Amino acid sequence: MPQLDVETFPSQLFWLAVTFVVLYVLMSWIGLPRLTAAIEARRQRREEDLARAAQLKSEAEAANAAFQRTMAEARAQAQAVLKETSDRLATEAAERQRTLAAALAQQVDEAERRITATKQQALAEVRGIAVDVGRSIVEKLTGAAPSEARVATVVDKVLAGPVR
Repeated sequence: MPQLDVETFPSQLFWLAVTFVVLYVLMSWIGLPRLTAAIEARRQRREEDLARAAQLKSEAEAANAAFQRTMAEARAQAQAVLKETSDRLATEAAERQRTLAAALAQQVDEAERRITATKQQALAEVRGIAVDVGRSIVEKLTGAAPSEARVATVVDKVLAGPVR
């Protein structure tokens, strides 16, 4: 193996040193600056992305806070409208109930007056019928017709209360 030959060691060491120096110079002047630039560009892009993310997060939090305020205001407004509508409907219902109660009371009064009038008329007719029937019965039993005034007096006493 030629690399293990002791006579060629000095030339091999020379070319090793020359190659190492050339590669070192090339790496320090060309490779490392490019690598450093790429790393710096990535670091700067990462910092910009983090700054942009922080900015977007704060914007999102502000938008969320505005949304929550808007929702709270909308809920409060909806509650106010609901209460106002409920109060208005309750007032309208109470007014309709008062109107209906007044109309029903008036109808009940009118019905009671009609019932009283009908009762009075029926009693008057019953009185007239009772006088006619009483007169007919007395006439059939006795054969003589009693006076209408006398039969009316007896019927009035019977209608007024119990006979003793």
